[in-house]
Amino acid sequence: MKKIAIIYGSDSGNTETVAHAISKEFSGMDLHLANIADVSDVQLLEDGDFLILGTPTWGYGDLQEDWERFMPKLKKANLKGKTVALFGLGDSGAYPDTFVDAMAELYEVVIQGGARVIGQVPVDHYDFDDSRAVLDGNFVGLALDEDNESDLTDQRISEWVAKLKPLI
Repeated sequence: MKKIAIIYGSDSGNTETVAHAISKEFSGMDLHLANIADVSDVQLLEDGDFLILGTPTWGYGDLQEDWERFMPKLKKANLKGKTVALFGLGDSGAYPDTFVDAMAELYEVVIQGGARVIGQVPVDHYDFDDSRAVLDGNFVGLALDEDNESDLTDQRISEWVAKLKPLI
């Protein structure tokens, strides 16, 4: 059985709530759920066969503080051969020009580390102006907006995980 690690950063609790919701979709699998604030080294990432990494975007496109502190370690992690999916939270109403930008920072690092990223989501049905997390008309992972579109979160998670499962 493949080892799945869901690692998230959260300050307000929204990203943690989403991470738990995603983990429920993988019930019965070998799953480890962790807040990046509690991860001291890259072992959890290197031991996992499939990684799901999540972060909120703070302010004008900033990476969550705990992820920011962990980033030097993530850049050195051996991610070759790993399959990674990303999810990001943002506020498209207050920050429409930097919606889920922090997810792009995680994307860039895991790609440079040799990982294969799956789980891209079309930008259709999202209301925002710009995002560094958009590549070829798709978000690099699951984009969520708990401030303005929380009523869509459960459906978006369910559909996203359904697309991921056959690929892991």
